Amino acid sequence: MRDHACVRDGAAQDDDTLMRALYEAHAAPLYAFVLRLVGGDRYRAEDVVQETLLRAWRNADRLDDAAHAVRPWLITVARRIVIDAHRSRQARPQEVDAAPLESVPAVDEIDRALRAMLVSEAMADLTPAHRQALTETYLRGRSATEAAEALGVPPGTVRSRVFYALRALRLALEERGVTS
Repeated sequence: MRDHACVRDGAAQDDDTLMRALYEAHAAPLYAFVLRLVGGDRYRAEDVVQETLLRAWRNADRLDDAAHAVRPWLITVARRIVIDAHRSRQARPQEVDAAPLESVPAVDEIDRALRAMLVSEAMADLTPAHRQALTETYLRGRSATEAAEALGVPPGTVRSRVFYALRALRLALEERGVTS
């Protein structure tokens, strides 16, 4: 290796020597350049310099043995690393810390689902006429007159069916262990 040259002279120098030479000759100017690219973020700049020198080490056989030819290559690699990192941050959604979400109480929907299953099973025990009357009035929110029009029966019949359907539903739920 000549003066500040940062490439191998064949197999004469080992990897440690190469990395030391690269670091000593180019790390400080490269760091100053990268620091401007990353807006003063010292940690990111250090990471980019480290990655750049690692890539130089991996491609040592391709580098010219003159110091003046290595630095432009390093600067180009560093600039591309910064650009790639910026693009990847733009392409991915920003990551958030899950810790604050752990303290937010969540509504337990299991009880509601179990109640819905019990009511559904109890509704299945009703006669079709009673089930239709409850569906039209309670589930679809229709008045007795509107339900009567939809079912094709008089409004008094709908009121009567709803009364007896609720009574039968209450009994079916009590049989399933649901108390009033």
